[in-house]
Order: sequence, then structure tokens, then C-alpha cells
Amino acid sequence: METKEVQKAVIPVAGFGTRLLPATKSVSKELLPVVDIPAIQVIVEECIESGIEEIIFITGRGKGSIEDHFDYDYELEKLLEERGKYDKLEKVRKISSMIRTVAVRQKKPLGLGHAVYCARDVVGDEPFMVLLPDDIITADPPCTKQMLEIYEKYGQGVVTVMEVPEEDVSSYGIVGGESWAPELYRVRTLVEKPDPDIAPTNLAVIGRYLLPPVIFDYLEDATPDDSGEIQLTDALARLARERALVGYEFEGMRHDIGDKLGFLTANIAHALERHDLGPELRDYLRAKLDEDVL
Repeated sequence: METKEVQKAVIPVAGFGTRLLPATKSVSKELLPVVDIPAIQVIVEECIESGIEEIIFITGRGKGSIEDHFDYDYELEKLLEERGKYDKLEKVRKISSMIRTVAVRQKKPLGLGHAVYCARDVVGDEPFMVLLPDDIITADPPCTKQMLEIYEKYGQGVVTVMEVPEEDVSSYGIVGGESWAPELYRVRTLVEKPDPDIAPTNLAVIGRYLLPPVIFDYLEDATPDDSGEIQLTDALARLARERALVGYEFEGMRHDIGDKLGFLTANIAHALERHDLGPELRDYLRAKLDEDVL
């Protein structure tokens, strides 16, 4: 089946990061480091490694520092060059030339669905990725690339799913449907944060979506919830009913870095993969285990 190439990714970054206060009081949560790389850069690098050509940041008030991170910093570059710190200079220059970025302001916090809808004029009439920056997924190949391969094969929208404990289903959008191939589900319905007693499954939608442009029409027609927000889940449910939606149980490890424990596990996982940090960190963790500290 011939499909349009996915070249753009939407990354909503307008949230306040209240779960990580007080660290996020004056620093955007997306700029908190995963070891020594800002979390948002980890997400962008996933896009680059998957062949995405343009990033659309959905920003909010006080989020200009995220755009600045991917821009040139002539004063810093000049200082590093003058001091002969060419290795650091190369890293800084690499960030500013990584990928083409566009920023679109979400003027009111009206939900994830509204944030995605804000990208309509920039995305245009083509399929696109949505990546939630709270979800760091360590995977090889990257999770986004895995989804693109599913899309190229079946030509339908794709959402990542994973099993969660029954007591946690009320914190997620939950899919209902049936498995029709290894790791693949035909999504029939989606329910936003259901009570465990009525949840159709324990398969939760995780922060990666590959969506057709018709999703913008569904979001435009969507009814706000009791909080006045537009839920992406409602538009996805309509997509599943009227067209098709694939649930993909991705290969990799997901870390919710909007949560304090998830933030810590993401840092540990990424540090363990590094040649300059992994061996010493393993020794430290083993020593703590021997001391019965862990």
C-alpha cells in the first residue's frame, strides 16, 4: 500500500511539570537533564534517528528556553572557541544544526487534543508523529522508527500501547480491541482514564502517536470535557470507529520522566548505556546491593 512519507513530528511542551516541583518552578521540565542531555533533546534525537525532518513544538508562556536550546548561541560558541574547548564547541554547534524546528503557541491550556490541533496549519495534509516529552523510551531501533515501519506496512494510524497494572488503568487512556498479529492490536475503542471495573483492557496508550491528517477534523468537532479540555483520546476513538487504528506494543523500556521515580530510572538507564559512565555506575550499584542499601 502506498503511503505518504511521515516527515513532521509534533511535540507538545506547554505543560507546567507540576509533578516535579520545585525543580520546575523556573526551569522547563523538558530541559531537565537525562544525565547531561536535556530531556527534550533526547526526544528530538529519537525523531532524527527515525528520519523525521521537521519538529513542531507546541509551546506556552515561559517556554522560550526550549526554542533557545535548539538555536545558535554565538556568545557561547565564541567563548568556547577562544578557550580552546573544541569538543564542547562541536557539541553545542551540533544541537543548533540538528533539525528544522517550528514553534506554535498554545495560548490556553485546553488539553492535549487542543495542543495537537494547534499544529494543523504547519502539518498540513500529511501524516505526522506526536511525541509526548514526558515519555522517554529507550529502544533500538527507536520507538518512532518502529512505528513508521508499522505505518509503511499497513497504511493506518498507529498508537503505542503497553500493559499496566490494573490499579493504574485510571491514569491512562485505555484501548479495547483484539490482537491480530504479534504485538499488534485492532483498536476498536479508547476510554480516557476509566475506572478499573469498566476498563476494556489494561492496555494503556503511551506517548507516541502516528496520525493521519483527518485527526484535525475530528479534533475540531470534539466536545470539550467537564474541565473544558479537548481530549486526544476522543478523536482517536472516532478514528478507530470510522477508519482504522493500530495499537502497537513497542519493543523498549518506557520511563515517565514527569514522575520522580521515572525521572530517576531514565537517568540510570541512559547512564548505564554510556561507555564513560556505565562501568563505574554498575560498580556503584553492585556495591550498594552488597551493603543491602538497595
